[in-house]
Amino acid sequence: MQLDFSSDLSNVVKIIDTLKHKKGALLPILHQIQREIGYIPLKTIDTIAKKLQQTPAEIHGVISFYHQFRTSQPGEHKIQICRAEACQSRGSRDLEQHAKSHLAIDYRGTTTDKKFSLDSVYCLGNCATGPNVRINDELFGRVSNEKFDRLVSSFETQTKGR
Repeated sequence: MQLDFSSDLSNVVKIIDTLKHKKGALLPILHQIQREIGYIPLKTIDTIAKKLQQTPAEIHGVISFYHQFRTSQPGEHKIQICRAEACQSRGSRDLEQHAKSHLAIDYRGTTTDKKFSLDSVYCLGNCATGPNVRINDELFGRVSNEKFDRLVSSFETQTKGR
C-alpha cells in the first residue's frame, strides 16, 4: 500500500489542531496519528514540533521512548510476543529468537513483503498460558516454535485469499 504523504500530513495537521489545546497534548496527538495512519511518519515530526512549539528532538525523544509508537509502516499482520516474566519462564526468549529468524526481521521491523511486523509487549494478561503471542487482535497461548510457524502460515494463507 503506497501512502500519500500530503494526505498524511493533512491528517496530522487536523489531529494536532483538534488536540493541541489539551494539557499534555503530545501523547494524545501521537496516539491519534498512529491510530489513523498506522504509524507516525518521520516526515511529520517537524510539523508536530512546530505546531506544539517544541523541538523535533523532543518529539522524536518521546516517540522513541514509548515502544508502542512506530515510525515505519507496520505489516498487514502485527505480531507481538510477550516478554513479561511469566512468559519468559515458559520459554518466550527462545520463541523470540525463533520468530526473528523465521520472519528474518528484528523487533520493530516489517517483512520485505509487508505482511508481518514484529514487536515485543510486556504483558498480554494471559500469564497462565505463556508464552503468549498476539497477532492483530487475536491472542494465542502456549506458543511453541512449531505453533508460531503454523500461525504465521495460517495468516499468510488468509492474506492470499483476499
